[in-house]
Amino acid sequence: MKLLVACEESQTVCKAFREIGWEAYSCDIIECSGGHPEWHIQGDALPLINGNCKFKTADGVEHTVDGKWDLLIAHPPCTYMSKAGARFMYPTAGNIDENRLKKALEAKDFFMKFLNADCERICVENPTPLKCVGLPKESQVVQPFEYGHPFSKRTLLWQKGLSPLKPTKIVDEYKPYLPSNTGGFARGKGGSRGVAHNAKDASKTFEGIAKAMAEQWGKDCQ
Repeated sequence: MKLLVACEESQTVCKAFREIGWEAYSCDIIECSGGHPEWHIQGDALPLINGNCKFKTADGVEHTVDGKWDLLIAHPPCTYMSKAGARFMYPTAGNIDENRLKKALEAKDFFMKFLNADCERICVENPTPLKCVGLPKESQVVQPFEYGHPFSKRTLLWQKGLSPLKPTKIVDEYKPYLPSNTGGFARGKGGSRGVAHNAKDASKTFEGIAKAMAEQWGKDCQ
């Protein structure tokens, strides 16, 4: 079974599927940090998403995919679409930043290319988007604390041909992974500083969720 994990440099999902015997590849425009360049395609994922392609992994070895991918999982950038950036999209009440909206709609177009790829089984992941972006309704919402991690990080999944993920280990005590209401500190109203303090950490896919994807969706593809 063959999997392309687009926009993933950490290789967390890629490695989870490799552990169950899949021929899985991560793909990103930057170098992988997961320790397996032999499984990483450094470049644009879009020419590859429909399968029937040739590519070289970061170790220089050429690979061929005859036919479609058995599964496509994508983590497209969310910077301009995320609800977390509302204060930048609406710098003043009732007024939208047209330049930022343009970038958000470009990001939406990129997102939709993955969701509409020629593949029977697809999952596209992103945080809660701004309404003005107009993304379609998500298939489900997952949280790290449902998969064995003591954190909350609301993550939306858009799926085609896949069963909803089922929680594997619910943790009762958890804390926010991402900062929230950071402006509240300056006003003395509190907030959460979270755990992730840069974009790379914030985009982290938790190992428990990746393992659930591999174990549960691997069965969908049998």
